[in-house]
Amino acid sequence: MTKILVVDDEEDVELLIRQKFSKQLKSKELEFIFASNGIEALQTLFKDPEINIILADINMPEMDGLTLLSHLPELKRIFKAIIISAYGDMSNIRKAMNNGACDFITKPIDFKDLEITITNAIEQYTSSQRALEAENRLSDIERELHIAYTIQQSIIPHEFSPFPDNSNFSLLGKMIPAKEMGGDFFDFFRLNDKELGFIIADVSGKSISAALFMAMTRAIIRSASLNTTSPAECLEKANSALYINNDSCMFVTAFYGILNVESGKVVCANAGHNPPFILRQAQSVEEVARNEGIALGAIEDPVYATHQLELNKGDTLILYTDGITEAMNLKQELYTEKRFVDSLKHSKADNLEELSQKILKDLNEFIGGAASADDITFLCIKQLA
Repeated sequence: MTKILVVDDEEDVELLIRQKFSKQLKSKELEFIFASNGIEALQTLFKDPEINIILADINMPEMDGLTLLSHLPELKRIFKAIIISAYGDMSNIRKAMNNGACDFITKPIDFKDLEITITNAIEQYTSSQRALEAENRLSDIERELHIAYTIQQSIIPHEFSPFPDNSNFSLLGKMIPAKEMGGDFFDFFRLNDKELGFIIADVSGKSISAALFMAMTRAIIRSASLNTTSPAECLEKANSALYINNDSCMFVTAFYGILNVESGKVVCANAGHNPPFILRQAQSVEEVARNEGIALGAIEDPVYATHQLELNKGDTLILYTDGITEAMNLKQELYTEKRFVDSLKHSKADNLEELSQKILKDLNEFIGGAASADDITFLCIKQLA
C-alpha cells in the first residue's frame, strides 16, 4: 500500500479525493493522509516514515508548499512531491521543480490527470527506492571486498626474514591483484633450522572465489609440507585434499621448493606452473621444470617430478605467475616470456629490491595505460654467500 500525504487548506479537497480514489482506498492500494499546512505536514511526516508521496498546494497559511519542499531533505528519506498550483503560475512551478518536486498539476484540479500524475510519482518512487537499495547493496559489497582484501593481504608475507641470523640469502615477493581480490599467492616458511619451504601459485578464476581457494590451498600446502621432505609428495598430498569435493571445478598451478639456507641447494617440483628462472651471477638465465605436472585439484592422482638445483653466490631464483608474461599493452600485445627473460638479463641489480623495481618498471612501461587483466606476482630468492 502506498501512503500519500495531501497538504491543502481547502476543505473540499479531501472529500473530492476520497470520492475519486474510492476503489483504491477500498482495496487498500492507496491510503491518503491529510494536512492543512506545511507545519502540520512536517509533523505528520516525522511521525509516519511510510509516507513517500506528497501532494501539496503551493499557497497555504503558516507554511506554504515551497517552504515545505525545502524542509524535506532534513528527513533523509526518498519522497516524490507533486505540487498544486494556480493555472499559469510558472514562476512558482519552476521554483518547486528546482526544489525537488517531481511533477505538478494546476487548479482547478483535473482528477483524471491527478490519477495519472500520482501513478507516475509512485513509479518514480519505486524506481528511486530500488536504485537506493542497489546502491546500498553495492556499498555493502564494497565494504566486504575491502575487508576481504585486507585479510588476503595479511596472508601474503610482508616480512622477509625467516632466518634472521642467516645472511646467506635474501628473498622478496610482490603480489599486485588485478581486482579487489586475487587468486595468486606466494608463501615461504621455515621447515627446520636449515630448510626453507617456498611456493608460488595461481588459482583459476578471479575475485572472491579465487581468493577463498587461494587461502585454502595455502593452508593445505603448509600442512602437507610438515609431513614430507619431498616437494613432489607434498604437491601430491595437496592435490588429494583439493580434488576431494571440488564441486566448483577450480584448480591451481603451483611451484613448491625447499631451499637449504646454508648450502644454496634447492629441491623442487612443478604442478603445471610457469617455469621459474635462475638469473645467474653472469646475467645468464636458466629455466626450471618447464611444462611439467598437472595443476592441483584438476585430476585425482597426478605424479610430480622432483628436481634439484644449486644457487651459487650471486644467483637469484625468480618465481612468477602468468600475470607478468601475459600482460597486455593498449595494442593487445603480450609482454611474453622472451621479453621478461631479456629484462632479467639486463637488470644488473645489486639487491632484490632493485631487481623488483626493474621488473615492475619494464612491465609498466610495456603495458602503458592498459588495465591489468590478471594478478602480477613474483617471488625472488638470492644466494648471497
